[in-house]
Amino acid sequence: MSRFAGRAPAVSTWQATLFVALLVLGFLVATQARSETPRVRYTTQERAPLIETALALQTQQDALQEQILQLGAAITDAERGSQGSSDTARALNDELQAARVAAGLVALQGSGLVLQLEDSLQPVPAGGSAADYLVSGRDIRTLVEELWLAGAQALAVNDERITPATAIIDIGGSILVNSAYLAPPYQVKALGPPDLYDRLSGSAGFRDFVVARTRAFGIRLSFAEPSDLVIPAYAGNVTLRYGRAPATPSPAAGTPSPVPSTP
Repeated sequence: MSRFAGRAPAVSTWQATLFVALLVLGFLVATQARSETPRVRYTTQERAPLIETALALQTQQDALQEQILQLGAAITDAERGSQGSSDTARALNDELQAARVAAGLVALQGSGLVLQLEDSLQPVPAGGSAADYLVSGRDIRTLVEELWLAGAQALAVNDERITPATAIIDIGGSILVNSAYLAPPYQVKALGPPDLYDRLSGSAGFRDFVVARTRAFGIRLSFAEPSDLVIPAYAGNVTLRYGRAPATPSPAAGTPSPVPSTP
């Protein structure tokens, strides 16, 4: 027995150490690969619709730019014509401005309302969902809809202009508005009549939102009524479809006015 043991090959210390190190390395590589697979799949699934949306919006923007160029050319032709064409040039200018305002391409200024949403500070109870205590895209969409119904004339979320083509989507721990990723706190700015907050607070939908989100889950909601508020121009891509320029009404008290552009 002792002779057999003497002929057995001896395993040196460095060989044993190398074997253990390779074993640990293989385990770490396998674990990392398993953890990366769901994250890569999630990222791929989220990027595909965003890319499609971006391409669609780019197409819409190209169409709107073409419309603006055509109107600009028509105005130039009218101004080069006889003196009697000044009315035509003025009408085309009004149509061009109305198209830009409708598309959100013009910054607006006036009295308004600012609503701020922040995540809850309440502890999540056992069995509860942590997502219920965070501000979601649905919360922002609800406020935007209620403000439109209350008579708001222009809206922005964290200075991202809201247009009929705007999408508000939850992406991970942030909210995607247009093509911008926003983080809390979220400020919803609205231009409108002086009694905009009274109209909003009198809405049954807004009261239901307050009960469901602020009282039940502690979502923090505050507001301010600045006398001078600027809603920035939309920096994304939009177009107008099946529409026409409305008649230009005479300016009234409390009506937002376009912010003069700087050269």
